[in-house]
Amino acid sequence: MASGEHGGSKPSRTDKASKRPSRGRRYLRDGLSLVAFLGIALTARASLADHYVVPTGSMIPTVHEGDRVIVSKAAYGLRLPLSNAWVTRWADPKRGDVVVLESPTDGVILLKRVVALPGDNIEVRDGHVILNGKRVKANDREETLDGKPHPLSLANGGGPDFGPSKVPAGKVLVMGDNRGNSRDGRMFGFVDEDTVLGRAVAVYSRDGDLVWNEL
Repeated sequence: MASGEHGGSKPSRTDKASKRPSRGRRYLRDGLSLVAFLGIALTARASLADHYVVPTGSMIPTVHEGDRVIVSKAAYGLRLPLSNAWVTRWADPKRGDVVVLESPTDGVILLKRVVALPGDNIEVRDGHVILNGKRVKANDREETLDGKPHPLSLANGGGPDFGPSKVPAGKVLVMGDNRGNSRDGRMFGFVDEDTVLGRAVAVYSRDGDLVWNEL
C-alpha cells in the first residue's frame, strides 16, 4: 500500500515540540500562579483571619504570655486589604469580647477585653466594674458581662480606679483580665471602635502544645 493511502501520517517530533509551551512560558505561568496564591493568602490574612502571639500577662488567667491566638478580622466587618478602612461593617464589639486593637498612644497591638460600649456609664473601683450604676457580678476569680462569665485575676490588686465617666459615641473601654497588671483604658482612655482590628476567637497554642481554649 502506498504511503498516501494511510489514514494520516503521524505528527513528527518537531511538530509535537512546537505545540508544547516553551520553558520560559511555563516559568511565567507558574510564577503568576504563585503570585496569585500569595496575593489571596495575604488578602485573607489582612482582611479575614490572622494569628497573634501574646506579648504580656495582662490577660492572665484567660490568656498567658506567649500564647498563640486565632483572631477573626471579619468579626465586625470587612476592611480593605492592608488598610484600616472599612469596606462594610456588619457588627460592633460587644461587652465581654476579647479584641485585638491598636494602642492609641504608640500603635502597639494589644489584646484586651471590651467592658463598656458607647453610651455606657462606667466606673472601676478596686478592679471591679460598675456599669450604668450597677456593680457587675464578680469575685476575685470570675466576672460576668452581659450574662457571660470570664476569668478574672486580682492577685496583683485591682489596678488604678477609673471614672465615673460616660463612653462617647464610637468609643469603647477595654481592660485586661489581670486587673492589677494591665496597661489599658484606665490609663489611655477610651479607644475608637475603628481601632479594633478583630475579635480573638481562641488560644490554639500554649507552651508549645496545641490547645483550643475559646475566648
